[in-house]
Amino acid sequence: MTNPISSRHDFVYFFDITDGNPNGDPDAGNLPRIDPETGQGLVTDVCLKRKIRNFVGLAHGEKPPFEIYVKEKAILNQQHERAYVALKIDPDPKKRTSKGKDRAEEDRKLTRWMCDNFFDIRAFGAVMTTDRNCGQVRGPIQFGLARSLHPIVSSEHAVTRCAVTTEKESEKQDGGNRTMGRKFTVPYGLYRVHGYVNPNLAGGANGTGFSEDDLGLLKRALDQMFELDKSAARANMRPVACIAFRHESPLGNARSDQLFGRVQCRPRPGVQPLPGEVDGAIEGRPPRSFQDYELTVVPENLPEGVSIERWIDWA
Repeated sequence: MTNPISSRHDFVYFFDITDGNPNGDPDAGNLPRIDPETGQGLVTDVCLKRKIRNFVGLAHGEKPPFEIYVKEKAILNQQHERAYVALKIDPDPKKRTSKGKDRAEEDRKLTRWMCDNFFDIRAFGAVMTTDRNCGQVRGPIQFGLARSLHPIVSSEHAVTRCAVTTEKESEKQDGGNRTMGRKFTVPYGLYRVHGYVNPNLAGGANGTGFSEDDLGLLKRALDQMFELDKSAARANMRPVACIAFRHESPLGNARSDQLFGRVQCRPRPGVQPLPGEVDGAIEGRPPRSFQDYELTVVPENLPEGVSIERWIDWA
C-alpha cells in the first residue's frame, strides 16, 4: 500500500435507533447495554468495528487489499500461513534457518504482508502471535464507547412461533410449547461516539500503511454500514452526523477533548433535559427522533492548523 495518511483526525459520530436493539449484552440476556448509574445506552467499539469490517468485506468481495482478518469462523493460523507461503518462508519456527537481523527482517515482511492484504489490520491493528506468528501492530483508527444522550428504557417482548419441532408436539391440543423466547427494544436512542485517526501509526517502517484511500473507505463505511446490517432488531438504525477535526500536524494542533467540546447536541424545547442538567423531577417528553435535538458546531476561533470537515452532513 502507498500514500499513508499524514494528518491526524478526531471525529464525533452520531447514530440513532428506533424500536430496536443496537448492541445486546450477552451477559444480560441480550438486553441493550446500559450505564447502570445513569441509564444511558452504550454501544461498544467492538460492535462498531464489526459493522465496518462487514461493510468493507461486502463492498470489495473479500479481495486483497481489502480482505477482513477478524470475521466469523476465520481460522487465523491459515491466514498467517498465506503470508509465509507468499514470502517463501517456512511456517514451522523450528525449521526456519534465519537468525538475528535476517530473522527480524523476515518477521517485518510477514507483518507487512498481513497489513497490505487485510483492511482491518491496517485500520484497527491486530495481535497475530499465534502458532504461525506474524507479529502485532497498533492500528491508527480507534473508537471510544458510544453513549446515548438520554437514558434509554428497554421494552421486553415475548416472541412465539406457530410451527413445532416434533410430531409429538404437534399432537398436543395447544400445538405444543410455541414460546421461543424474548426480545428487547429501545423506543429511541441517539448515540454519540468519539473516533481517532492517528497517522503516526500508519506511516513509517512500523506503520500499518493505512492510506488516504482507506480513509475514504472508512468514511463510506460510517455512512452506509447500517444499510448492510439490517435485522429485526436493527431495522431502524442509521447514521445521522459525523463531524471531523483535521489537523495539519501528524502530532495534532490541539487536544481532542477541546475540539469535541465544540460539538453540542441539545434537546429542543419541550424535550426532557439531558442527564445532570436538572435537579428533582424531570419535565418534558422523551425524545423520539433526531428532530428532537439541535446539533451545532462552533467554527469560530479554531486553533491554528485545525479545520472542520463534515463526513456525514445533517439537516
